[in-house]
Amino acid sequence: MAAIDAGADALGFVFYPPSPRNIGVEQARHIVAQLPPFVTTVALFVNAGREDIADVVKQVKIDLLQFHGNECPDYCAQHGRPWIKAIRMKDGVDLPKADSEYHQAAALLLDAYKPGVPGGTGDSFDWERIPPEMAGRIVLAGGLTPENVSSAIRRVHPYAVDVSGGVEAAKGIKDHHRIKQFMRGVQLGEE
Repeated sequence: MAAIDAGADALGFVFYPPSPRNIGVEQARHIVAQLPPFVTTVALFVNAGREDIADVVKQVKIDLLQFHGNECPDYCAQHGRPWIKAIRMKDGVDLPKADSEYHQAAALLLDAYKPGVPGGTGDSFDWERIPPEMAGRIVLAGGLTPENVSSAIRRVHPYAVDVSGGVEAAKGIKDHHRIKQFMRGVQLGEE
């Protein structure tokens, strides 16, 4: 609720048990039930089984799916919800090719690459690697903080930004003050 009060347009719910940010279906359902209208709910999965995704979607009002694993485009598209595909920006990633391959995605979420970690590394990547013509399809993630989000928005002009670790007091524990600072930084970046 602190994120919504600060002006966030969407809330992400991590359904990936190894993550310190993992949330259970009951807790997610409780939070979603309290949200005001027009807040987008996003369920994040990493190589989840079809049944696991269906179970979450059946029990929680989810608007958008976010895939952070090795999911192919056909798999992402078969769950009855709009979806985003995370692209980990390791060396050699061809973004136009990924954009073509995942053309059915509502957006591509660009995140830093760290071997063996599907996301939430706290690291950033070289934003200059993003072709300017793709900015409108990009959700920028990876190492964003209240201190750098304005600069990131001004340089990349992404459709949206995604933050988790950059507003935490400890792994999985959000800091309400840092959330407010981050949202102020978003507003400054958009000016």
